[in-house]
Amino acid sequence: MSGAPPRRTGAAPRPAAFLDRDGVLNEDRGYVHRAEDFQLLPGVVQALQLLAREYVLVVVTNQSGIARGYYTEAQHHALSEHLRALLRPAGVALGGIYHCPHHPEAALAQWRLDCDCRKPAPGLILRAASELNLDLAASLLAGDRGSDVAAGRAAGVGRCFLIGGEEEARAAGADGAFASLLDCAKAVLR
Repeated sequence: MSGAPPRRTGAAPRPAAFLDRDGVLNEDRGYVHRAEDFQLLPGVVQALQLLAREYVLVVVTNQSGIARGYYTEAQHHALSEHLRALLRPAGVALGGIYHCPHHPEAALAQWRLDCDCRKPAPGLILRAASELNLDLAASLLAGDRGSDVAAGRAAGVGRCFLIGGEEEARAAGADGAFASLLDCAKAVLR
């Protein structure tokens, strides 16, 4: 996890928009870890601006490229800071970026783990909720895979959406499917 603000003690829990990274926020080019390969999807900045009116924005992302030895955790953190820098001029602040570096069949022994944070497990979401004082039932999740929806359901997230096709959304048990995060944000805030 990188850059989470300290937990607000005594404050009422806030709703979050849990967002997968690759395929939802940026083009999924396979194990993206360099700034020059990182491209936000069309409408993402506007979608985040809309969602930030009602929700704490929290990125939850599997990063098995670390476990596979394709890039380091330091490179992941650098790319996370690059994402924050891209969003800053638009006034968009992320409440946190939580990642899972593990994989049960990892090439690197230190990351070879069947953990509770790799989606579809709910660990990333539950940790964010605890650290950021989030109301899971009032929150939403947007992901591009069934494993994202499954993680949201297992964590108790109120509404889970798939950025992708309706057939896949039905199979995943999503509350709806949208072609883009912007379409999802507009529908949720309607």
